Amino acid sequence: MSGPGAAWRLAVGTLTVLPVRPVDVDRAVAGRAMSLAPFVGVLLGLAAAVVLEAAGAVSGSPLLGAALAVGALAWLTRALHLDGLADLADGLGSGKPADGALDVMKRSDIGPFGVVTVVIALLVQVAVLSRGGTAAWVALVAAAATGRLAVTWACREGVPAARPTGLGALVAGTVRRGAAIGATLATAAVVAVLALVAAAGPSLLEYCWPFGLSNPFDRAYPDYSAIAPYSEGTYGYTVYSGPRPAGLLRLLSGDPYLTTVAGLLLAMAAGLGAAALLRRRAVRRLGGVTGDVLGALVETATTVTLLAAVLLV
Repeated sequence: MSGPGAAWRLAVGTLTVLPVRPVDVDRAVAGRAMSLAPFVGVLLGLAAAVVLEAAGAVSGSPLLGAALAVGALAWLTRALHLDGLADLADGLGSGKPADGALDVMKRSDIGPFGVVTVVIALLVQVAVLSRGGTAAWVALVAAAATGRLAVTWACREGVPAARPTGLGALVAGTVRRGAAIGATLATAAVVAVLALVAAAGPSLLEYCWPFGLSNPFDRAYPDYSAIAPYSEGTYGYTVYSGPRPAGLLRLLSGDPYLTTVAGLLLAMAAGLGAAALLRRRAVRRLGGVTGDVLGALVETATTVTLLAAVLLV
């Protein structure tokens, strides 16, 4: 089978831990699969968003919810993208020529460059998501989709493979420019719709939430008024009860729909831009892309998208 079903199964089997039936793979199927990568990212992001919100609501700790969501995303992808980020950091940081750097990337161990890079990426992701807010879950979906969209663009025509074998050789140069643009527009449309849902979420959920329970998704402006300020009977400190700092676009406009949609789309653009710069560096340094490079692009675009989202929204 070489139709859309085969391409979808290849995309899911390559980018997630989910088992799929084997498919006959050629470069045409690989190209279609890489064009579908951002939609796999949307599904991964939604799954991680459920963990983010559920764990945060049950535990009352946004930090715990963020840590579990990032961990779930790593588990759902076998942590292969994090491994690729570490390997590319070690390869580029080795200072060796292309062949030597590729040899470093093939090793099973992780060097200091890789460890530091992965730790920083994970800390940034958790810190951003633990900030909470109604846009946190949709920012996670947008970031996961953008990470896989970076793979689509890394596999477009004209991007070479660094090795004659491996995943990079199979998928490099298989995605047409028009397909990459179409996948980008479709992904942006999905994120825009989800952003509108997130912006309207508090009011909708307060209306629909059963039995008068508090809305666990409305954490944009938490109410700390129930926490007693400093007194002789408390622990000796005053809890800040004001709203959390607003993002740049929220300071410029009070329209939550406009700021959420525009902020997330700009954050996606920032993530893709960061991935493009890293891809260019990898191609110049290594001679092309590899599976490790693709994984590094996923994590780079994901992290930068989240960071830009928290600054903008």
